[in-house]
Amino acid sequence: MPTIVELISFPFHWSLQLQLQLSGTMAKDSTLLFFSLPILLLLLLSIFLLYTNFKIKWSKERKKRRKMNLPPGMSMSLGLPFLGETLAYLKPHQATSIGHFMDHHINRYGKIYSSNLFGEPTIVSADAGLNRFVLQNEGRWFECSYPKSIGGILGKWSMLVLVGEMHQEMRMISLNFLSAARLRTCLLPEVERQTRHVLQSWQAGLTFSAQEEAKKFTFNLMAKNIMSMDPDEAETEKLRLEYITFMKGVVSAPLNFPGTAYWKALKSRSVILKVIERKMDERLRRSYCSKGIEEDDLLGWALKQSNFSKEQILDLLLSLLFAGHETSSMALALAIFFLEGCPRAVVELREEHLRIIRQQEMRGECKLSWEDYKKMEFTQCVISETLRLGNVVRFLHRKVIKDVQYKGIDIPSGWKILPVLAAVHLDPSVYEDPQQFNPWRWQSQSRSHLAATTPNFMPYGGGPRLCAGFELAKLEIAVFLHHLVLNYRWELAEPDEAIAYPFVDFRKGLPIKVHKIT
Repeated sequence: MPTIVELISFPFHWSLQLQLQLSGTMAKDSTLLFFSLPILLLLLLSIFLLYTNFKIKWSKERKKRRKMNLPPGMSMSLGLPFLGETLAYLKPHQATSIGHFMDHHINRYGKIYSSNLFGEPTIVSADAGLNRFVLQNEGRWFECSYPKSIGGILGKWSMLVLVGEMHQEMRMISLNFLSAARLRTCLLPEVERQTRHVLQSWQAGLTFSAQEEAKKFTFNLMAKNIMSMDPDEAETEKLRLEYITFMKGVVSAPLNFPGTAYWKALKSRSVILKVIERKMDERLRRSYCSKGIEEDDLLGWALKQSNFSKEQILDLLLSLLFAGHETSSMALALAIFFLEGCPRAVVELREEHLRIIRQQEMRGECKLSWEDYKKMEFTQCVISETLRLGNVVRFLHRKVIKDVQYKGIDIPSGWKILPVLAAVHLDPSVYEDPQQFNPWRWQSQSRSHLAATTPNFMPYGGGPRLCAGFELAKLEIAVFLHHLVLNYRWELAEPDEAIAYPFVDFRKGLPIKVHKIT
């Protein structure tokens, strides 16, 4: 059965074709006069049909609402047409806060409320229990449901938008590649090598963007582990610059016409995929000819360990480049920012890593071992506190696929539900002084408090969609901080702050100056 869009577009295209056919036999003015009116009427009819469909949809929802015990909230008939309260919900605010919209709605309606967001009736959850319930019942009552624009730019086979068995298969490939054994033997040495490469380029006394340096570090690391591309290669740098354009489009309005960030990002996506495809074809040729050394990277892993099509592998690698680069780099930049404002934490961090260096020297080694990494206990406290306070991933998009109840509240199928992770991490009833950077709250002597809060700590999501690379992300930050605190002191070159747009970004790129420790 044709959709409304198809019904609308068919007469429009028919009229346009007829206009082109007749344009050669009629005068220009009379043609314009004759055909402008039908096209205008078709446009008005399109708007009328869309509005009628919108009214029917919300009428059905209102009837459904009257029969259910839904959370309190703003009536879906209020707010901007189609958008509802979306613009107010996404209004930029400090990353260490939940913003005016969330604060106002929680105070008025409670931690679970209803709204109209992203053009859909939505339940917003700032409740730790409901967030866990949603994430743990992925595939049963809820499923991932990101805006179509995300899938359009990351690809239909991206792990971010896939659901069901296909998501599980792709996730399993990622988990196997990022196993504990590979972290220990392959990834730890590479993380340390890439850390040294970035830090050795820093010049004392000069101002530079710590955020850009963090992005360079994580991009080089992911490019190496995904496609064996070295940071000094011209192709790697070209790919990194294309990726910057690509990322600007991911977080922009999905307006696909020349000149927009989204349009530019789609072009960059094409360039990036061509690089990955060329690397893939080279591998396949070498494997057929049995020549050359096989690289131990994710591309080789996917080719050997899966039956995925070329398109599926391309989208898998692109989505992992996105996930592994963007969130880790921002978490690292946030750690540098928070530590700069907490000298006591820097002192304790440096003491921990000096002990590790002394033990290395006693063993006659100069590289980090897995045992060294496991001794970075306070470092892990710093990482956890950075993720709790900074909230790189602030909320998740889910769709309700079956009617379900949670503590007497009806959650209807077809609705969107947003588990807001940041609201729990910054909840004063869960964490004492939540706006304070306090890594000591995670120490073992506070084990009773830690046991009470750990189930509420979900910086990497949870359930079947728990981030496959969260252990690698923690390893990256820990190793980078190890070399940073042992070699440099740093300070902000000018005031800056992290802002949620809702993606987290520093207004000025986190400008810092460093001083070499001798």
